[in-house]
Amino acid sequence: MKSFPPPLTAEEEACFLRKYAEGDQKARHILIERNLRLVAHVMKKYQYLEDDPEDLISVGTIGLIKAVSTFNPQKNARLATYACRCIQNEILMLLRSKRKTNREISLYEPVGTDREGNEIRIYDILESREEDACSRISEKNDIQLLYNKLESALTSREQLVLEMRYGLYNHEEYTQREIAERLGISRSYVSRIEKGAIEKLRPYF
Repeated sequence: MKSFPPPLTAEEEACFLRKYAEGDQKARHILIERNLRLVAHVMKKYQYLEDDPEDLISVGTIGLIKAVSTFNPQKNARLATYACRCIQNEILMLLRSKRKTNREISLYEPVGTDREGNEIRIYDILESREEDACSRISEKNDIQLLYNKLESALTSREQLVLEMRYGLYNHEEYTQREIAERLGISRSYVSRIEKGAIEKLRPYF
C-alpha cells in the first residue's frame, strides 16, 4: 500500500470536489488518483478467487471512476464510503458475468478457494458479514482527524473532558458526574463543555 499516494483529508476532498463540480478536470484526476488504494483494499476480499487479479483491478478502477463522476457530497457521506460500494459492485458484476451460462446462476456455485482451501461460493461473497475494508479505512482517517482537531481546535479543558468522557487515547470512560467530581465542577458545566467541544468538531466531519 506504500506505493499509493496518501488519502485526501476531509478538507482537501471537499476542495477538489468543489473544483470538479465547477468543471476542473485536474481535480477529477486527483480525486481518482488519491483514492486508488480503495481498489486494492476491496480487491483483497476476492484475492483467493481464480479470477485474474488484473481484471479485478481494472473493473475496480472503473468503479472508482464512476464513483467520482456520480458522487453527491450533499448526501453527507464520504467519497471513500460511496466509492467502495461502486468498486465492489463492478467486481461483482464481473464475477456474475463470467459465471453466467445458459442457465440461471447458482448462488452456491464454487468460484474459488480461500487460503485454507475452503470452497468459496458466490453466496459467501454476497452475504459476507465481515466489516468492509473501506469502512475501516474511513474510520481510521476520521480517528486521526479527530485527534488532530482535539489538539488544534479545542481548549485544554474541552480536550480533557472529551478524553475522559469517551475514553480517547485508550483511557477509561467516565460519566459526566464522575468527571465533575474529579475536576471539581458541576455536572451541568461538564455537559456544557462537552456539547460545546462537539459543536466545534462537527464541521470537520
